[in-house]
Amino acid sequence: MVFDGARKTARATAVVRSGQGRVRINGLLLESIPNYLQREIMITPLRLAGDIRYKVDVDVDVEGGGVMGQAYAAAIAISRALVGFTRSAELKRRLIQYDRHLLAGDSRRTEPKKFGGPGPRRRYQKSFR
Repeated sequence: MVFDGARKTARATAVVRSGQGRVRINGLLLESIPNYLQREIMITPLRLAGDIRYKVDVDVDVEGGGVMGQAYAAAIAISRALVGFTRSAELKRRLIQYDRHLLAGDSRRTEPKKFGGPGPRRRYQKSFR
């Protein structure tokens, strides 16, 4: 079964099947990802799943965006995969209670730059002497 997740411009696709609890992110085992914070974000749905995580294998492909956007996109894809594969109302409730965005996603995007300044809100300084 295929499930997807997205955060900003990062997109993740999770393929879930019966197995022994292996989780691969772009071919790498989740436990071998060097960035600690990124790894902890992606492992959160698995910790909340409890023993269910040892009954499925999840392969996640992530592309686009930055490191943290990819981590959150993968976490969303893993959450949706676990809930969709097991059809567990208890797991769904637990994930929503912990963080609603693990299933619903986060619609925030960066605001586009506007004229008269270096970014979307800040303006260039002016001096009148």
